[in-house]
Amino acid sequence: MPMPPMPTPFPVDPPLQVVLVSPQIPPNTGNVARTCAVTGSGLHLVEPLGFSLDEKDVRRAGLDYWAEVSLRVHRGWPEFEAAALRGQTEKLHLFTARGGRSLFDARFAAGDLLVFGQEQLGLPPALLAAYPDRHVSIPMREGMRSLNLAVAAGIGIYAALADIAAARGIR
Repeated sequence: MPMPPMPTPFPVDPPLQVVLVSPQIPPNTGNVARTCAVTGSGLHLVEPLGFSLDEKDVRRAGLDYWAEVSLRVHRGWPEFEAAALRGQTEKLHLFTARGGRSLFDARFAAGDLLVFGQEQLGLPPALLAAYPDRHVSIPMREGMRSLNLAVAAGIGIYAALADIAAARGIR
């Protein structure tokens, strides 16, 4: 059965930037990379990583999309701040299950940085404390702990793209 053509996302310039702080599970990072590739979003990995980027599980999850990913690896949060954030804290969105403004109330713009934490621990408390007004949470049923990292990143990326599209009058 032939596949109908897929719609392509509108270009976001500058592109969204997805930031994974100390990811530990290779397939999650591979899946996030794949989502970044198909949306044109950049990907930043903040060390320490719980795996090598050469691991087959990372590559398998990202399939053949890795060549399409704009990837930067940073040796820690201070290096990321200096290289990518450069004092533009209004561009920062720290995704956390521990509260903050709802994803549905957050406003996104081209070039924003969507930051996600380690699978088991989330973002470091010191990082959350440093930017208390930049927290974003994805609404969940009460009593539920969290979403899978790749799922949360996908929700965040597409919510940001929808918000940018709405601001531009694109449906």
